[in-house]
Amino acid sequence: MAARSLTQQGSRLSTGFGVFAECLLTGVWMTLAALPLVTAPAAFAAGVRHLRRHLRHEATGGRHFAGDFRAAVRRGWLVGLSGPVVLWLLWLNLAAVRAGLPGGPFVGTVAVLAAIGAVVAVLRAAAVWEPGASWPTLLREAARRTLRDPAGSLLLVGGFAVVAGTAWVVAPLAVPVTGAVAAAAVAVEARYAAR
Repeated sequence: MAARSLTQQGSRLSTGFGVFAECLLTGVWMTLAALPLVTAPAAFAAGVRHLRRHLRHEATGGRHFAGDFRAAVRRGWLVGLSGPVVLWLLWLNLAAVRAGLPGGPFVGTVAVLAAIGAVVAVLRAAAVWEPGASWPTLLREAARRTLRDPAGSLLLVGGFAVVAGTAWVVAPLAVPVTGAVAAAAVAVEARYAAR
């Protein structure tokens, strides 16, 4: 009986470590695919889909990730272009704050919160992406989930805070850690769907 219990514990440990290792590998793939920046949402969508397949014990690998990435970019490149636009608008608002314009701190706070909300909505949309899905529809539904599930949204914000902290301390480690944010997105969306 004790040997069986140890075997089950070992099996759970190896399964958990396997998922962790897959998250790190996925983080590397996602970072490489997101280097042009406008491909970041597609890279995240492909990474999350890869992790979902891994958790369901389906066929996975670099070719599957690359195929998903190509499909996500084909229909979602416009979403990727919105990222630099959001960053530019945020920079403009923060420049207004630094210039001392009346109401600047309030506008700056709203701008930062809106930018964080937009990033979380894109992550949540990418987390449920499937080939052939409409990005505008995914984004509308994700915006609703972002507001209706603040705990899940904060989990994703916390995941990015961990990536930023890791990048601050040891920059190269931020690359594989982004896979943990993809795993968090899988968990957040599974938790929301189960409610």
